[in-house]
Amino acid sequence: MEKTATQIAMKVSINTIIINAVLSAFKLFAGIFSNSSALVSDAIHTMSDVFSTIIVMVGVKMSEPDPDKEHPYGHERFECVAAIVLAVVLAITGAGIGWAGIEKVMAGNYGGLAVPGTLALVAAITSIIVKEGMYFYKSRAAKKIDSGALMADAWHHHSDALSSVGSLVGVLGARLGFPVLDPIASVIICLFILKTAVDIFLDAVGKMTDKAAGEEIEGEMRQAILSHKSVVDIDLLKTRLFGNRIYVDVEISVDGAKPLNEAHDIAQQVHDIIETEFPKVKHCTVHTNPSASG
Repeated sequence: MEKTATQIAMKVSINTIIINAVLSAFKLFAGIFSNSSALVSDAIHTMSDVFSTIIVMVGVKMSEPDPDKEHPYGHERFECVAAIVLAVVLAITGAGIGWAGIEKVMAGNYGGLAVPGTLALVAAITSIIVKEGMYFYKSRAAKKIDSGALMADAWHHHSDALSSVGSLVGVLGARLGFPVLDPIASVIICLFILKTAVDIFLDAVGKMTDKAAGEEIEGEMRQAILSHKSVVDIDLLKTRLFGNRIYVDVEISVDGAKPLNEAHDIAQQVHDIIETEFPKVKHCTVHTNPSASG
């Protein structure tokens, strides 16, 4: 029996929660006992992944129900709400990590900074490999079920991998005689996290404010509509994003001499073309106008 989109999202999310919890504990242990502030910051970032994945799971679950009296257009935008909450959590986490790094850099006592041990190197390299693997694992699942919240969480893993690259650079630099590079790496990690948070936030807000589906998709829709032999022209084509789905409003010109029932059949056929050729379309409204030559 084929799994539903929600079942796939839940399975992927639970797997990543377990991996993140183990990885975070390992990095925290390595950071504390190897004297690496960058790795401790990276461990905190990974801890936030557990919380963010739970947010995504809640958002996906809340977006699943069919339309009802209070939500006649469905619940897909709950995924966008989850993504916005995730972006805020990321921004707060990144700001905290960056401030801690800046305080150490501004203190100026670089000679007093401890040199990270070998375990910190091992933990940073392990984190890079594991987090990139989690990114590809979750992004593949997100594309399969077309989940914006799940894709946002996948990018969170990718940002964590970049954070671990910063940790690795900081640890290596400190071991080579430049201990200030370790807290500087924390600041760099902060910037990566904030960049990811902004991208996730803007994408989610765009989907919640009736942003158009884009010129490329609308161009493909125009070609599909005009492929119908009875469509003389397209008077209007509007699209809007609703979560990860698309609503379409179309006005087409047909021969004005055609009887009403035939014009209705043409509109229905155009409607079916749009919803068949574009799986993301949740609803399509087609209105017929008499052509100027009709």
